[in-house]
Amino acid sequence: MQQDVPWLSDEERARLSAPVNQRAVVFTLAFTGLVAAFMMTLLTPLVPSLPALLDVSPSDGQWAVTVTLLAAAVSTPIAGRLGDLYGKRRMVLVLLALVIVGSVVALFSSSLIPLIVGRALQGAGIGVIPLGVSILRDVLHRDRLGGAVALVSATLGVGGAVGLPVAAVISQYLDWHALFIVSGLLAAVGLVLVWRMIPVSTLRSEGRFDVLGAVGLAVGLTGVLLGVSKGGSWGWGSPLTLGSLIGGAVVLLAWGVFELRTPSPLIDLRVAASRTVLLTNLASITVGFAFFASTVVLPQLLEAPTGTGVGLGQTMLVASLCLMPSGLVMWAMSPVAARLIKARGARTSFMLGIAIIAVGYVLALFLMTEVWHTIVIATAVGFGVGFAYSSMPTLIMAAVPATETAASNGLNSVMRTLGSTIASAVLGVVLAGNLVTANGVTTPSASAFQVTFVISAVAAAVGVVLTVFIPRRAAAVRGASLPD
Repeated sequence: MQQDVPWLSDEERARLSAPVNQRAVVFTLAFTGLVAAFMMTLLTPLVPSLPALLDVSPSDGQWAVTVTLLAAAVSTPIAGRLGDLYGKRRMVLVLLALVIVGSVVALFSSSLIPLIVGRALQGAGIGVIPLGVSILRDVLHRDRLGGAVALVSATLGVGGAVGLPVAAVISQYLDWHALFIVSGLLAAVGLVLVWRMIPVSTLRSEGRFDVLGAVGLAVGLTGVLLGVSKGGSWGWGSPLTLGSLIGGAVVLLAWGVFELRTPSPLIDLRVAASRTVLLTNLASITVGFAFFASTVVLPQLLEAPTGTGVGLGQTMLVASLCLMPSGLVMWAMSPVAARLIKARGARTSFMLGIAIIAVGYVLALFLMTEVWHTIVIATAVGFGVGFAYSSMPTLIMAAVPATETAASNGLNSVMRTLGSTIASAVLGVVLAGNLVTANGVTTPSASAFQVTFVISAVAAAVGVVLTVFIPRRAAAVRGASLPD
């Protein structure tokens, strides 16, 4: 799909003329995807300890995690559009460089503000996953494309699930700053691999970067996600929460009107409003919700003391290890999902994945009293997410022009992040609102955990319904080259 273009440098032309090692391309993009996803859960095991480490309140310490989600949501569609305009490989290198800079800033931080800055820069790196999927479409042979897309897409879940126990071990046995040495080194290895293995991007969009659209999207998304993620601590009826939610929504509405009128929009909303893309993105919200629910609820169930008759009394490390099979099964399911997509279509694989997630949470209502129960539930959710994550990019890329794949995949990633943020807020309220106390220890009650499982199952069921209305075969558009 590469084409000769006048803006390439001599070094880029030489690289472009070299044969593409397709296996190296897939390995490199899968590795960078794992690194980026690892950044999202890097500090999760440390959240209870951050107030003491940084001498801040628990709500302030939570910002080290919240800012990563915000940065990922805001930067991903912007990086996708920049990749479509100026080269996807170039933007992957930029994002990995930001992760390295963020790791260095966080490494030398001893207070909250520098840590937040470093974590925001690390969160921006999540955009390498949708960019990587779009690179695969540009450079791989059609026969290899389905499996490669499924593998790289799955890294979003695999990196987080596998990274949790790694982060837990480092946090428990080493100085917590060592986490950022590891993250910086991993990002540096990824940058070198991309520089050496990924061919120059020449399939690019025409037009200019929509600066005003980028600012509007950043402000609007930040307002909405901030209100959702911090509403529990600020109070859902507080002026700060309502101002963030309403202000963000108003900005996004104004942004949408502007995008429809600008000749070179950040995101082509007419394409995004097509039936396949719209329904896939809406269903992605439910998948993001259901997947994140397992990472929020199951560790609390595992780590809660046994004295109340609800918790399982496990350490942070054991709880993280119990979630690891979820990530491993996502990785294992990616080639299976690719074969199913090739045989029956991405819509079928997507629907099956969300249905498995729903079944997993229904089982959780009856399996929550033993450690192995949580492993079964996490693994079931991982099965479903493996199929769902592998299918989303295929559905999106079959319905958008080839010159808009990075921006469209970036928007899809934002929808997943939105689902995760909503899950964190909603389930946090449920768990905090129904507590039991025994021997001076307070934990969420058994009914609170069951309500979270019901909500997660319902969210997944809504996702199944949405996929029913996705066209069996996406409408063919200029540049689309993937089967539905």
